[in-house]
Amino acid sequence: MISANNVTLRIGKKALFEDVNIKFTEGNCYGLIGANGAGKSTFLKILSGDLDTTNGEIVITPGQRLSVLEQDHFKYDEFPVLDTVIMGNQRLYDIMKEKEAIYAKEDFSEEDGIRASELEGEFAEMNGWEAESDAAQLLNGLGIDTDLHYMMMKDLGGAEKVKVLLARALFGNPDILLLDEPTNHLDLAAIEWLEEFLIDFPNTVIVVSHDRYFLNKVCTFTADIDYGKIQLYAGNYDFWYESSQLMIRQMKEANKKKEEKIKELQEFISRFSANASKSRQATSRKRALEKIELDTIKPSSRKYPYIDFRPNREIGNEVLAVEGLTKTIDGVKVLDNLTFTVGHDDKIALVGGNELAKTVLLQILAGEMEPDAGTYKWGITTTQAYFPKDYTKEFDNDLIIVDWLTQYSEIKDATYVRGFLGRMLFAGDDGVKKVKVLSGGEKVRCLLSKMMISGANVLLFDEPTNHLDMESITALNNGMIKFPGVMIFTSRDHQIVQTTANRIMEILPNGTMIDKITTYDEYLASDEMARKRQVYTVDPSMEKD
Repeated sequence: MISANNVTLRIGKKALFEDVNIKFTEGNCYGLIGANGAGKSTFLKILSGDLDTTNGEIVITPGQRLSVLEQDHFKYDEFPVLDTVIMGNQRLYDIMKEKEAIYAKEDFSEEDGIRASELEGEFAEMNGWEAESDAAQLLNGLGIDTDLHYMMMKDLGGAEKVKVLLARALFGNPDILLLDEPTNHLDLAAIEWLEEFLIDFPNTVIVVSHDRYFLNKVCTFTADIDYGKIQLYAGNYDFWYESSQLMIRQMKEANKKKEEKIKELQEFISRFSANASKSRQATSRKRALEKIELDTIKPSSRKYPYIDFRPNREIGNEVLAVEGLTKTIDGVKVLDNLTFTVGHDDKIALVGGNELAKTVLLQILAGEMEPDAGTYKWGITTTQAYFPKDYTKEFDNDLIIVDWLTQYSEIKDATYVRGFLGRMLFAGDDGVKKVKVLSGGEKVRCLLSKMMISGANVLLFDEPTNHLDMESITALNNGMIKFPGVMIFTSRDHQIVQTTANRIMEILPNGTMIDKITTYDEYLASDEMARKRQVYTVDPSMEKD
């Protein structure tokens, strides 16, 4: 168990948390939610001991081990992958290394023998003989192949490092597990594996995530941070949302009844206060009026942008024809002879673990890259807007936000352009910020403004939820559902894929494709065994052309 007792954290004069009292108990998974800047990651740092409080204390049950998902992806670059995972239980790792050092001695003394015996006993108590196999099992579950287990961390890609650090946090059955955005950079298969792991995990988990489906799947409680307080709700994210909305509605209805009562009493008092026979009743009503207090309803600190993609023209029947599309990157064939057509009602989700292939396909369809072979042809009634995964170049300039967006608008009026920025929560002086200094989330909201102002009837999205908070993701999800045009997109957000797509294309590791008219959940159910085996035959062309 871990608890916060009267915790206050002040940064300068501002209190980020004030007199927070909350208890996290064994056997439960707590989703820690709140608007950007509410202090979710900061509160995890307080719980882990990485950040001192101004007042109050964090209490952990004596003898319990706490494990944290590391955010520094370079911290373990000089260690092998398997060692990095085992270091999740630092005491076990230290014992292993001390044993190795003792047994490597040429002049092995009697004292060394006694110490080795002590270490062997503790090692066995900690299931040390199973450490490597347990670590390997975690890595394999997250999609890190066995041939990578003995490589150095510095030789892995960014997504692979994230998975290793996650395996490190999960290793050794910690008593308390703190996870800050564990699904970031994970493919959907790895997220599914993590969901099942946490559902079966018997100890305490506290997790911050912007993935609503993930929170709904794993959480038994929701801890909501708003205005420096943390309110605990039994149930997952959806239950919290319904509960919080119900609470606000109930308070508003109670206030409405009180307001009606106040009005009734005021009318009685004004009507009869001068009447001697009614004066006693009027005085009584006045006392009753003074006792009525309206409940203070604080507006939430959460802000939801308004995302509405409106095409300038209706799309025709001929949308897109792709024939024999093939592309090789660095000697590896990522797209192999893809052929398909797109209809005017299609909302297509590109799925599967082949991240590069999905991005390359979208880049080709957006005109950002040429295929090695094959053709694609957009219908004459179509106009496309593209959201790239890597949008660094978009903001590598000295333009202010208003001027940046104006260049993409047919209507050059500043008031018109500011209207689109306002929908995305850029108000007042925000419009004169330079785009190069914007945060990741602000840049994404700028790109979504660009897509809205384009009036395109075909939208191409490559992981648009990266850097967005929960409120913006919800708004984007609603905008994607309402969009009346054609959409081709990738997303790690299960709920967006499930609620938006009516057609699923999975690009396999060998560059070929499975194409089905279905929802995402139906697709997962129908192809569950094939997906989990992950044994699609890789033909020689994938290795080298």
